[in-house]
Amino acid sequence: MPAMSAHLIADPAAPAPAIFPAAPGWLALSAAMTDEAGVIADRDDVMVTIAPGAGHGAPACFLPAHAAIEVDGTHLGTLDPATAAPHLASDRDRYATAWGLLTHECAHARHTAWQPPPGAPPGAVAAALLLEEPRIEAAQIRRRPDDRHWLRASATNLILADTRAADPAHAPTLTAPHAAQAAALLLARAEAGILTPGEVAPVAIVVAAVLGAEKLERLRGLWREAFTLADDDAEAMIELGRRWCEITGTDPDTGDDTGDEADGGAGPASTADPTDPAAPPPPLSPLATSITAALDNLERAVAGESAPADPDEAAAVAGAAEDASATRAARTAGRVFATGGPRSGHTRTAGTRPPTETERTAARTLARALSTAGVRDRVATKTSSALPPGRLRMRGVLNAAAQRAAGAMPTAEPFTRTTRKDVPAPPLRLGIACDVSGSMYAVAEPVASAAWILAHATQHAHMPADTATVIFGNHVRPITRPGTAPDQVTEFHAEDDYEAVEVAIDALDGALGLARPGAARLLVIVSDGQFRAGPRRAGQQRLDRLRAAGCAVLWLTTGEGDTPLEGARVHLLTDPAATAQAIGRAATAALRAAR
Repeated sequence: MPAMSAHLIADPAAPAPAIFPAAPGWLALSAAMTDEAGVIADRDDVMVTIAPGAGHGAPACFLPAHAAIEVDGTHLGTLDPATAAPHLASDRDRYATAWGLLTHECAHARHTAWQPPPGAPPGAVAAALLLEEPRIEAAQIRRRPDDRHWLRASATNLILADTRAADPAHAPTLTAPHAAQAAALLLARAEAGILTPGEVAPVAIVVAAVLGAEKLERLRGLWREAFTLADDDAEAMIELGRRWCEITGTDPDTGDDTGDEADGGAGPASTADPTDPAAPPPPLSPLATSITAALDNLERAVAGESAPADPDEAAAVAGAAEDASATRAARTAGRVFATGGPRSGHTRTAGTRPPTETERTAARTLARALSTAGVRDRVATKTSSALPPGRLRMRGVLNAAAQRAAGAMPTAEPFTRTTRKDVPAPPLRLGIACDVSGSMYAVAEPVASAAWILAHATQHAHMPADTATVIFGNHVRPITRPGTAPDQVTEFHAEDDYEAVEVAIDALDGALGLARPGAARLLVIVSDGQFRAGPRRAGQQRLDRLRAAGCAVLWLTTGEGDTPLEGARVHLLTDPAATAQAIGRAATAALRAAR
């Protein structure tokens, strides 16, 4: 029988780790890996040693009797161990192979909870340990799915160490035991979800040719059964090993090949003299070649995969980015609303005018819609009591009677009642940004009217409301500052040749807190969306951030050919006074969708 894995040292008499790294960097990395191993293995007694020469001759090993993991430090490559920071998930990709080896041994530490019973046939034990390799990896990714990436990163080293497929002097040949070993280490890993069928396809073809379809299917049934066993079911694992030996023609007592080779035999005989040091190495068998081809497929695939992100680390990065965005928005709001924007250049207003009666009516209509947008459902609270009022529950009556009969103080509360309360509508923060670039020239009047109606509606809303309005083109200028409501309709020129939409969004966010919870928040953008690439990309980033924070976005377009940013609720603006109800419905839907 081919040599089995050397990285699970189940012998309780095996010596404890005796690797004491000379360089301080190895000591520090061993301690850091020990800290992380507790999480990966879900046990707090595992000690890790990583150093060149560790592993008892294997890339890594686990010694159950000592709760110890050893990782050969050569798999760190040229990386200085003193620079490794394994507590950061983003750092582990620099030494993915070594981290994968640690993950595999942690899977043994967590899931190899069985020991060969005394007197177990050595051949059956060896076969059971072979099946244990894909079994523990399948169990590990069921418990920790993200560990799949690291197990894939180390699979090449583990499989080459177990099969020696790249060593011409010891590579597997076309025998049933060797083909079965390749099936367990590669095909079973594919069924476990570690590798993919496409990656192991070369091995599948050769193994099927060597074993035959019937034998391969029987072996597949064994590893599938192993995937379902409990971690401590030693008896079942040994029985699977015995059946494995029976199928592959291996003596379960000795582990020796009984001579039941496949029809293909061992492949073409080599004419080289093995005693001649100058003789060329024997050619690799098709089985060995298929194994190396599959591992080449795996290495190429792993090289293109991204390492899983740590949720805590990602949250910290996101938090820092959010802080930076909030700081930028606050600074932009200060520049725009405190100074009115740049003193020179385009982006000009064109005076003011009194609102028409139609616009005033439209503002009141819109206010009613906004007042209902943030209304919450009534909350029902059920309470019980020993005395009326309320609905009488017979179970409670019987419990009270039983307590009295037993001489105990009755504690049952047989009356229940339901009370309902209206939850107060949250305050509203409304930001309005109007595009005054040249493409908006033909619709400047209805846009100005829409901006006034939206801003003035907050004066009539039933909930506390705060609003601000800006125009954006080459620059961003305020029309309505926070805490004020416009009495006059501000008109403006639309002749700019640029659209600073991202600055407008930042200014409104910084002034109103559109990214902060605690209120119903709505950003309304009135624009045809004809932006240059830079402002469009930056504006989309700002809009995505606000939507992720729970701010609704309503985009009022001016024509069928407009191109609003993605993610906004879109409504076509015609005559804003006549379509105030439609704008109100769109605003209400946008606010409710953002809850």
